[in-house]
Amino acid sequence: QVHVAESGGGLVQAGGSLRLSCVASGSNVNFDSMDWYRQVPGKEREMLAFITRSGVTHYMASVKGRFTVSRENAKTVHLQMNSLKPEDTAVYYCKMVEGTFDYWGQGTQVTVSS
Repeated sequence: QVHVAESGGGLVQAGGSLRLSCVASGSNVNFDSMDWYRQVPGKEREMLAFITRSGVTHYMASVKGRFTVSRENAKTVHLQMNSLKPEDTAVYYCKMVEGTFDYWGQGTQVTVSS
């Protein structure tokens, strides 16, 4: 059984920074990728960035240049968010992918005030 948990959300002023973390439990895991998403009420969940097991990263246009995804170890991934904007306000989710299995966390709220 794999459990995924995000942390690091909170309230920040526009232009500020936050660092989200995501930690997975479980032994013998070997995730193919670690992904970050966000969701605003009433809208679809949006992929932001991912990092593969080999360290390849990819970013969506909406966050490229402002957000950085990094892998600390086989079970921990971070999302450094700089130059935050009010439109970045959302619940942020982490997803760990292993083969055909997706493991989602419960999300962490990020609120950016103007």
